[in-house]
Amino acid sequence: MKAKPDINERYVIIMAGGRGERFWPVSRERMPKQLLTLLGGRSFLQQAVDRVLALVPLKNILVITNAVQAPAVRQQLPKLPKGNVIAEPVGRDTTAAVTLGAALVGARSTTGVMAVLPADHVIPEEKKFQQVLGDAFDLAGRGQAIITIGIKPTEPATGYGYIRVGEKLPPPVGVKSYKTAFYRAEQFVEKPPFDKALEYVNSGQYRWNAGMFIWSFVTITEGLQKHQPEMHAACQRWFKVATQPARLNAVLAKEYPELKKVSIDYALMERAQNVIVADGAFAWDDLGSWTALGRHLKADPEGNCAVADFIHVDGARNIIFDARSKARRTPIAVVGLRDSILVQTDDATLLAHKSQAQKVKELVKRLAANPKLKKLM
Repeated sequence: MKAKPDINERYVIIMAGGRGERFWPVSRERMPKQLLTLLGGRSFLQQAVDRVLALVPLKNILVITNAVQAPAVRQQLPKLPKGNVIAEPVGRDTTAAVTLGAALVGARSTTGVMAVLPADHVIPEEKKFQQVLGDAFDLAGRGQAIITIGIKPTEPATGYGYIRVGEKLPPPVGVKSYKTAFYRAEQFVEKPPFDKALEYVNSGQYRWNAGMFIWSFVTITEGLQKHQPEMHAACQRWFKVATQPARLNAVLAKEYPELKKVSIDYALMERAQNVIVADGAFAWDDLGSWTALGRHLKADPEGNCAVADFIHVDGARNIIFDARSKARRTPIAVVGLRDSILVQTDDATLLAHKSQAQKVKELVKRLAANPKLKKLM
């Protein structure tokens, strides 16, 4: 087993290229969910960076976004070196982003250990998260493990993928113990129907797939070479120019559109034999819709969650969010409205039933197809 890696050998890749369509009309193409301040006084991207600073030097944090969002990302993270914000020419799902991240880390240190984290998660128990991530960094730096953080499910959610865990693993040679429990990954399961999700939760053998990964540069490149040779070849090419931004951008512009669009779960995690699940024993939410935001807002006695100057008669269990500028903000009043989402911005209004929150993404597609409304994307 290798020795515990130096903190300067730790890297974090934050994936921040999503569009956050389910949070329309507040989330837009140039200012998506991860760049919004909906909870906690800082944007989700800023919070993602803040959470890892206790474990990783700022210079070792890299953000992968897209060309449209890159200026806002740099504006929100002014202390991050300019070259640490990398824009994908086009979106090609998580395998491409992971491959690019590996090339960026490898060019800085071929002995580096990297975590790949989404930019838009809500993790209120920061210290517990840091404990899990720190233990995972240590374990990944000692061997050839592909580590993913699995979240203990609190409900039979059908919007998440699941991971079935096997035997609990002992600590490696040279480590007395970790505070985090590690398990062998037995199976990755796609988003299940409710009855299956309930079965998974009751069994205690499943974890939510949170899309957080930790591995060494050597391990991820070996995994790509074995299971995704085309991506491995791309990683080798990008590795050679990764410290030269102009050349890297030119190569990516030429090659990225030709890459296959595939998730890292399907491309690697479901195929590899050396996957380990770190028990994510901390509060977590990927905040996938307006209804999810409601779980983190204070409710009145009737269950209404309002970030607005809100008044109602017989309103219940509504989510009310006023994102208008202060000069344009006016009271929002409802009568008899229940189980609904009402979002107001300077140029658009959303009214939806909570049970249909996921269909906001379909609404955005219709906006894109309407020449008069496309500007609202």
